[in-house]
Amino acid sequence: MMELLTPENMKNLMNVSLGTVKADLVIRGGDLVNVYSGEILKDFSVAIKGKRIAYVGPDANHTIGPETEVLDASGNVLVPGFIDGHAHMINYASPNEFLRYAMKGGTTTIVTEIMELAFTSGYEGLVDWLDKVRKQPVKIFSTVPPCITFSRAAREKTPTLEQLMELLKREEVLGVGEGFWQEVLRGKTKYPALAAEALKLKKSVEGHAAGCRSERLVAYTGFGVSSCHESVSAEEVVEKLRLGIWVMVREGSIRRELDAVSKIKNMNLDFRRMTLVSDGVNPRDLVENGYMEFIVQRAIDVGFDPILAIQMVTLNVAEHFGLDTMLGGIAPGKYADIVIIPDLQTIKAQCVLSNGQIIVEDGGLRVEPNVVSLTIQGPEEIRVKPSDFVIKANGNGPLKVRVIEQLTGLVTREVFFDLSPDHGELTIDLENDLLKVAFIAGQEKIFTGLISGHGLKTGAIATSGVWEASGTVVVGADEGNMAKAVNRVYEMGGGIVLYANGQIQAEIELSIGGIMSSLAIETVAQELATLQEKAETLGFRFSDAPLTLATLTTPAIPFLRLSEAGLVDVRNGDVVEFIVS
Repeated sequence: MMELLTPENMKNLMNVSLGTVKADLVIRGGDLVNVYSGEILKDFSVAIKGKRIAYVGPDANHTIGPETEVLDASGNVLVPGFIDGHAHMINYASPNEFLRYAMKGGTTTIVTEIMELAFTSGYEGLVDWLDKVRKQPVKIFSTVPPCITFSRAAREKTPTLEQLMELLKREEVLGVGEGFWQEVLRGKTKYPALAAEALKLKKSVEGHAAGCRSERLVAYTGFGVSSCHESVSAEEVVEKLRLGIWVMVREGSIRRELDAVSKIKNMNLDFRRMTLVSDGVNPRDLVENGYMEFIVQRAIDVGFDPILAIQMVTLNVAEHFGLDTMLGGIAPGKYADIVIIPDLQTIKAQCVLSNGQIIVEDGGLRVEPNVVSLTIQGPEEIRVKPSDFVIKANGNGPLKVRVIEQLTGLVTREVFFDLSPDHGELTIDLENDLLKVAFIAGQEKIFTGLISGHGLKTGAIATSGVWEASGTVVVGADEGNMAKAVNRVYEMGGGIVLYANGQIQAEIELSIGGIMSSLAIETVAQELATLQEKAETLGFRFSDAPLTLATLTTPAIPFLRLSEAGLVDVRNGDVVEFIVS
């Protein structure tokens, strides 16, 4: 994937630097941000041969020949190509559609989690991804997922430990993906074995330590954990930095923490182990705001020094993953990944070079990403009936029932309702915002419970794009619309559907594994916006309806989650009783 320097390459770069061989491309006259020294080098030039930088200095005229392309950067600033060290590229859009917008803003390297494929497509899906995203204008690396799930059906689809070990040896795999600390400390995962192998291979062990503090954080770090992207305060950042953990501050579509942790900038600390990451950007945000350039700009806007902000998406990330001999700075021998911006306060790519090639010019793509045709099938079509969502309950008096309460778009808690069965069933109560929620992992693998806080007054929303599971989640104000929404998801081979008033209100096709769309990213972004707008007209309270439903199956976020076996308490990892008494 990345070519190591050979003696022949080295001699060629040397000769360009000395002027005896001419450069392929020279960038002349820009102010260069040196991420190694923290300086701005005024009126510098860069000479490039092939994919690599051959010369950096105040005068590159001796490297220019008749065939050399010269790019005048006078009055502008040169910075290294941006690196997202914790991405989730598998986020509704196909890889090439994602790259169309990611590349435009100056991102030249992406390290992405790929656990989504492990649960829907298994080993074959992971291999398919790794094989087919290799040849792009920018560099794409992945991590091996530890495959932590609450769903037995999903667990049966995931690769074996031996298969994951084999994937870990691949060049484009940089380490083990995020392992949810609660499950790791409970000893129920493949994470320790994978972490030990990763350390043996001198690769990274990525962490997920949301809410993990004090002795539990120390214990978790003992598994070789090298990073965490879940800090929500400056205090958490400091605690992790002191343990040698690389702190990845996220500012993406899932959560944005820059404002909350920004006071760290005024502390007398070494920031070389801090990076900025996205943790996933959905098509709406990507099309509207951009990618890593948006995150760097936000860091500057909340008060981080611009050079520090740039270091946190270049050199710091490269050092974390052991890529700094090839990436992360503008220096001889490094890959020629360079972004030209107007000034240090304005992170807007005017020109982008990746692997020594101009891929973006005047804000538009000069090189298109290669089309990636993933052979990942969507979920097998099944049919459900309204009766599949009936909750049977014996007795006439009130029963104590455990209910999911949605506190934020991501976080839930358990609450208890005293409910009286109606003709042997527990029913929806719209006046008290009590809806039905179900997880469908197969024709005979359906669990239906109750959820409050969503606010939906009519209709149902269903999605196959669920986290750490394989199946469909549906929330609805009546069983009929729930069944119609779910059946439409399966008819499309995967998707998101809002069904109400006897018809489809909005839908998004996710036919690639039930998690990615074959449509243009602009279309996906518009359809997501339309679905959200219509969901809100039906009473839905949270700002990202598909995300709120998708996270109801994850072990990563507290407290109550769904599986086909029932409700799961993230605090202990156990299935808990739905009807308590």
